Amino acid sequence: MNTTSLNVDPFTSPAIPAEPAASFAAGASLSSVAILTTGIIEGDEAAFRRFHEAYHDRLFRYLLVLHHGDEATARDTLQETFLRVVRHCRRFEEEAAFWNWLTVLARSAARDAGRRQNRYWQAVRRFFGARPEPDPAGRPGADADQRLARLLADGLVQLEPLDRQLTEGKYFEHRTVAELAAAHRLTAKAVESRLHRSRGLLRAHIEKGLRDEDLP
Repeated sequence: MNTTSLNVDPFTSPAIPAEPAASFAAGASLSSVAILTTGIIEGDEAAFRRFHEAYHDRLFRYLLVLHHGDEATARDTLQETFLRVVRHCRRFEEEAAFWNWLTVLARSAARDAGRRQNRYWQAVRRFFGARPEPDPAGRPGADADQRLARLLADGLVQLEPLDRQLTEGKYFEHRTVAELAAAHRLTAKAVESRLHRSRGLLRAHIEKGLRDEDLP
């Protein structure tokens, strides 16, 4: 899909893409959307399956534009958008109004994904001390940032639960060692020791991941 020709701000324009959903084309009856959204509100699995079939591809194309062609991030954001639909759905009578509401959820999820990636990148800078040069494969800096963010996220999942909480508290939430120690009933020395170990594990994980990805 060529997104460069769309002269719009993807986070403010609800007009991309504008094609009708497969099961709810322009001629669909008003009751179709009302029945669908009522079913989602009531937790009807069949209704959500119909929603998924009708809007999955359309929302994915929309998010692909928001994320400038990054399919992996668009798919992650699509799953978050679906979760928000389940949590916050309300009854709609018209498909156009329902689609506009879906795009609001999608843009919000996309912005949150960008903020999370920025927090990951800030944490990487804290671990490595400085922004690394673009990787030797010649990829642009944004792509290198995404690789680092993904590897950091993977490394965090592999930490012990307490170590992950301490690391996220220190580097993502900017809490002090004293605050973390009090919250987890640890000594400050124990917190610092765990953070030091976690930094080493994350650094090793990221460096290994970068080496492995650069192998021919």
